[in-house]
Amino acid sequence: QVQLVESGGGLVQAGGSLRLSCAASGNIFRLNDMGWYRQAPGKQRELVAVITVGGSTNSADSVNGRFTISRDNAKNTVYLQMNSLKPEDTAVYYCYAEVVVSYYLTTSRYWGQGTQVTVSS
Repeated sequence: QVQLVESGGGLVQAGGSLRLSCAASGNIFRLNDMGWYRQAPGKQRELVAVITVGGSTNSADSVNGRFTISRDNAKNTVYLQMNSLKPEDTAVYYCYAEVVVSYYLTTSRYWGQGTQVTVSS
């Protein structure tokens, strides 16, 4: 019904930058909140940043001032600009979207497939 496809992960040196993208497609009536989680090896999944349909944002203390979340509602896409990357940012990053599904008008959370971000020291 609904697919989220991520892109933009990779290997970068500490201090570098990456931009993640996540495009939603399918039976979408409306996208509400969109955001990013990450999961490092041996750790629990943690919320990185979230953005509402109106553009209000919230992010984890660990990434404040370094990561910026944004969205393009016309493209059903959410972005995560990551600057000043640190080795501790190494993780698999997952996007999600709260989707109001067409026809049924029910709201469900959908997830991307995950993209690896590796920051070398």
